[in-house]
Amino acid sequence: MFKIFLSLLCLCSLPVAASELPTAVLRALKDAGIPPAAAAVWVKEVEATTPRLAWNERAAMNPASTMKLVTTYAALDLLGPAYAWKTEAFASGPLENGVLTGDLHLRGGGDPRLTYEQFGRLLRQIRGRGIREIRGDLVIDRSAFAVSRVDPGKFDAQPMRPYNVAPDALLLNFNALTMQLIPDPGKDALLIAMEPAPANLDVLNKITLGQGNVCGDWRERLRADVFSHGETTRMVLTGVFPLVCGERYWNIVVQEHPQFLLGVFRQLWAELGGTLGGGLREGGVPAGANAVGVLPSPTLAEVVRDINKFSNNVMARQVFLTLGMEAGQHPATPDGSDAAIRAWLEARGMAMPELELENGSGLSRRERISAGSLGRLLQAAWKSPVMPELISSLPVAAIDGTMKKRLKKNGIAGQAHIKTGYLEGVRSIAGYVLDSAGRRWIVVFFVNHANAGAAQAAQDALLDWVYARGAP
Repeated sequence: MFKIFLSLLCLCSLPVAASELPTAVLRALKDAGIPPAAAAVWVKEVEATTPRLAWNERAAMNPASTMKLVTTYAALDLLGPAYAWKTEAFASGPLENGVLTGDLHLRGGGDPRLTYEQFGRLLRQIRGRGIREIRGDLVIDRSAFAVSRVDPGKFDAQPMRPYNVAPDALLLNFNALTMQLIPDPGKDALLIAMEPAPANLDVLNKITLGQGNVCGDWRERLRADVFSHGETTRMVLTGVFPLVCGERYWNIVVQEHPQFLLGVFRQLWAELGGTLGGGLREGGVPAGANAVGVLPSPTLAEVVRDINKFSNNVMARQVFLTLGMEAGQHPATPDGSDAAIRAWLEARGMAMPELELENGSGLSRRERISAGSLGRLLQAAWKSPVMPELISSLPVAAIDGTMKKRLKKNGIAGQAHIKTGYLEGVRSIAGYVLDSAGRRWIVVFFVNHANAGAAQAAQDALLDWVYARGAP
C-alpha cells in the first residue's frame, strides 16, 4: 500500500507521451466542460528538435490575440526594431506676420501611437514656424492606408469600444477620448473631465449618482447617445453611476477619424493661441508646399511592447498595414499585408498552409493558425536577432500586462513571458517558460469551444507543468 501511495505522489513527474495531455490539464478541461478535442497544445524546449508535447498541433484554430505574435515578429524582422513612422505638416500659401493665407496640410504615415500629447508636440512645431492664423482649411492626407467605411459594431455590437477602431494613416489618440468620472456627493452630481476635449464635441451630462454598497459593472449602467449636427457632434450621457465606485475612467469612441482629428486640432490650436478660419477636407500635399513640422513615432520595438503587453488591437492593425505599405503597396490594404507576411514566412522556411489573416490583430472570427505553426514561429524568433525585443514585449506571469493577475502564488511567477488571447469561444496562450532547472520552453495552448472562457485553469496548469519539468 505504501508503494502504491508513493507511486501516486510521483505521478506528476512521470514522463508524458507527446500525444498525451498532462493529467492536471485534462482534469481542468473536464471541470470546465471542454472536450480535449477542442484544445491544441504544443510544448518544446527551445533547442530541441522534436516537441515534448503535441496535441492537435496541426488543427487550424482561432488564436485570438496570440495572432499578434505573427504580426509583431514579422514587423521586427522585416522593418527592424528602430523603424519609425512619421507624421508631417506642410503649409501652402504665403505666410506673413503670422498669417497663413492658404491651407495647413497634415500627412499621415500610419503612426500607431500618435497620442494626444504627441500631436500637441507637432502643433507646437508649427506654431514655432511663426504660423498663428490659418485662413484656409486643415487638409488631411490619409492615402497611405486604404480607407474604407466600416461598421465599428460589426464584430461584437460594441461600436464605441476603442478596440473596435479601424486603422487609419492619420490615427490620432486611437480615435478615443477618456472621460474621468468624478462623483461629487456634496452637489449630488457626477462631474466629467475629458481628454482630449474636441472643440466640435458638445457633451450633455444627465448621469445621476446612485446609492448602495456595490460598484459592479458600472459601465453597463451608463449610456452614451451620439448625434451629428454638421461639424459638431453632440453626446448625451444618461444612466446611474454608483457613488461607491469612486473615480473611474471611461474610454469611448464617439466620432469618426476626420471629425475627431479636426476637433482635437481646433482644441489644441486654440490653446496655443492659433485660429483656423476654414474647415476640414481631404487631399494630397501640393507640390511646392513648405514643410513646417515633422513628428517621428516611437520606435517599432516600443510599439511592439505596447501591442503585446496590453494586447492593443488598433496598434496591431496599424503595424499589419505598415507591412503592406513597406512592401510597396500604396495605399496599403489587408490583402497586401497578408501577401507580405506570407512571402516573409516562405523566405524564412515557415510556410503555413492553414494560416488565415484578416487584420493581424486576432480581433477576428476568420483568422486561423495551428498551434504547431505558432510554436515553430516562436522557435524561429528565439534564434533571430530580434529575439530580445520580441520576448521583452510579452507579458510576464504575475508581473505585468495581461498576465499581471495570473499565477501569483505559483513558482512560475516571473518565470514566463506569455501572450494571451481571449474572444467569445476562444482562449489562448503562447510564449516562453523558464523551468525550475533553467531550461527555456516554448508553450502554445489554444481552446476553441463555447466554454473557452473557463479554460484559464487548464492553461495555467500547463504552464505549471512545464515549469516543473526542471524539478528533481
